[in-house]
Amino acid sequence: MEPVFRSLEIAAGLAVRATGTRITFCGVDNLPATGGAVIAINHTSYVDFLPAALAATERGRRMRFMIKAEMEHVQPVGYLIKHTGTIPVDRRAGAGAYAAAVDALRRGELVGVYPEATISRAFELKDFKTGAARMALEAGVPIIPLIVWGAQRIWTKDRPKSLGRKKIPVSVVVGEPITATGSVAQIDDTLRAAMSALLGRAQQDYPAPAGAYWVPNRLGGSAPTLAEAKRLDEAELAERARRRAEHEATGKK
Repeated sequence: MEPVFRSLEIAAGLAVRATGTRITFCGVDNLPATGGAVIAINHTSYVDFLPAALAATERGRRMRFMIKAEMEHVQPVGYLIKHTGTIPVDRRAGAGAYAAAVDALRRGELVGVYPEATISRAFELKDFKTGAARMALEAGVPIIPLIVWGAQRIWTKDRPKSLGRKKIPVSVVVGEPITATGSVAQIDDTLRAAMSALLGRAQQDYPAPAGAYWVPNRLGGSAPTLAEAKRLDEAELAERARRRAEHEATGKK
């Protein structure tokens, strides 16, 4: 029994009920009842981890997430990371987190990973990092593709939070397990194809008001295209690097 994790599960359920969020789950039986697996999740929101985690709860499992290491310094978050098996990732030196994730998988844990690494402003699948495929291959476990759709309406990049009792519907679609065999590139291609198909399925069954900021451009929404979103991401990274250099230069004075 993990009391902190159990408390979080209860709090998450209460938060969902309080906001009237309607989460529908499809394909939860594709999550293994026992044993380790990499859960590959699309990334459109700051809160899409919650519906993904609740999908594991529906299956009677718990999901361990990888989270950027800076969050350890936020006192309440640091406590939760320590007591819930969350794996902190230092983006400048990720080998330790990678090894910890592989160890967790070998122990039979479900490890949630975002192959896109950062939120997609286009609400489409961005280029994938290879971590999910490499971890599954090394640990000898399957990859489970999982799509969360609708959470971008609650809180995403460049937009204010939409909290309160908004009754926003969120869909979670879980795909069939992918056996991690062959090369990393082959596994990545298979994973991307599976996640693309699941994303299309989730979007097809979800309202798409013309011009809505949270609807992809190709579906008639006003979200940036993938190319436009990539330029925004690059500008954000450049600005972050500039501020870091400025801070370091100030500190040396």
